[in-house]
Parts: sequence; structure tokens; C-alpha cells
Amino acid sequence: MNNSQLQLFVKIAETGSFTRAGQEMNMTQPAVSRAISSLENELDVTLIIRDRRNGIVLTDVGQRILVIFRRILQQFDKVQQVVAAEKGLEIGTIRIGSFPMSSAHLLPKIIRSIRDRYPQIQFELHEGNILEIQEWLSSRAIDVALIIATDKEPADVAYETLPLYSEEMLAVFREDEPFANQEILPVQMLDKHPMIICKGGYEVPIVDLFNRANAALHFGFVVYNVNTCLSMIEQGLGTAMLPAISLSWLPPGVKALPTEPKAYRNIEIAVPSLIDASPASRLFIETAQQLFGQR
Repeated sequence: MNNSQLQLFVKIAETGSFTRAGQEMNMTQPAVSRAISSLENELDVTLIIRDRRNGIVLTDVGQRILVIFRRILQQFDKVQQVVAAEKGLEIGTIRIGSFPMSSAHLLPKIIRSIRDRYPQIQFELHEGNILEIQEWLSSRAIDVALIIATDKEPADVAYETLPLYSEEMLAVFREDEPFANQEILPVQMLDKHPMIICKGGYEVPIVDLFNRANAALHFGFVVYNVNTCLSMIEQGLGTAMLPAISLSWLPPGVKALPTEPKAYRNIEIAVPSLIDASPASRLFIETAQQLFGQR
């Protein structure tokens, strides 16, 4: 069992294809099949089932071994980074998980800062919702993530978090709403008012806000994209609570106001393990904290 076999197995699991995995690793399909067959023979277990209907399917033991192989490869990469750092070099790949807002407003500055100083470091971006990011962290498919803090984490999620910063959320609505002339919008005025809720971490601070204001939260629509949310507001379909950082542009006739009480959304840095974090991952954490920490 060697490093190339481990990498190949992980790549097959991620791509769902022997052919695509071989292409990414510059191997022919027969060579891929031989390598996996050799790995299975050495371990004396079946790791992968080829299913005509579902394609590549990992067996139960294959799924468990996938997590272990990822951990081994991360440690191998960490060794290379430590040795390179000792020689005055900074190398490595940082696999980053993020939700759309952080991809648009936070990650570009973090990556730019790192790349300007350490051009040899590579980045892999994985964008998804909070549940997908939690799964990637638990399975070690990513090294580090920017996530939205929730009131409690699932019991089976295995990762560690560090606070990054809190961002204020604003009420966003059409200018012809009856409360549009307020300078600060009392949340009580949104009692039973149709709210447009963005999925992906917006829900927790909004529910908390309405509870603190003793107001009834009415879910008018649930969407997955801020632009969709803004378009629905423009059509007069409801009001939303959105982070100020995502409101650099508003549609005509739409305005944003702070609320009373105020609403905040907390952003965290998450890693599978702080102790096992590679030098490149630690560099990402330090850079993010320098750029956005304690806001």
C-alpha cells in the first residue's frame, strides 16, 4: 500500500469515476483498475463496487477507510509542509469549504493575502450549505472552512471552531412598506409580516431576533440565494434580514435598516482538528483572523 494508491482511492470516491480519477492523476483506466485491485487484495476487502445504474459505490468498509486515508494523506502533506518551512519555503494545498456569502466577500481577500506572500500554496474551493460543509469537515474532505455559527452542533459532527467575527444583519424591504420611514426598525413592526428567509445559516439569528423582540415570525418564502431574495423583495413579496456585507448593491426602490433589537450573525473558522492542522491551514487561520477578526 503506497501513497499513490491512497490518493487514487480518494480521487475515485470524490469523482465517482475510475476514468476521471485516472485523468486527474495521469493514469490509464487499466492502470487505475490494477492499482485498486492490488489495494483491495492487500487489505483483503472489497472497497469499491461498480454498479451499472449508480456508477461507483463505496462499500461500508470503503467509506470508513476513506476517512482514514484522507487523514493519512493530510498528515503526509503536513510533513511536506513542515519540511518545506524548515527550508524557508511555503508549499501545500489548502482545501477550503465555504458558503456563498463567504466565497464572495471573505475568501477573495484571504486568498489574495496568502498568494501575495506564498505563491507556491495552492487552493481548492468547495462551496456548499452548512450541512454539506459539516460533512466535509467530518470526513476530512476539506482542511478548513468558514461557517456560520449555530446554536448547537450535531452530535456526530467532529470538528473544532474558532470565532472570527460578528456581522450585523439589516432589515431589507421595499420603500413603500408602511414602516419604511423609520430610522431604526422595531422588530415588533414585523410581527406576522411575511419574511423571506435565506437558507444556509440565516435562520438561527432571525429566529433568535424575533424571540427577543417577542414578535411572531411568519415564514413567507424560503430561498437559497441572496439575489433571489432581493428580487422577491423588489416585487413586494416580503421583507428579509440580510448581512450588511452582502448589501453593497440594492435594487431600485429597496432599502435596508438596522433593527431594534439588533441582529448579528457569527462567522467561525472550522477545522477537523486544531492539533492536526497543517502549516498551510494554520496560515489560512492566521490570515483570516488578521483580516477579519474581532469585528
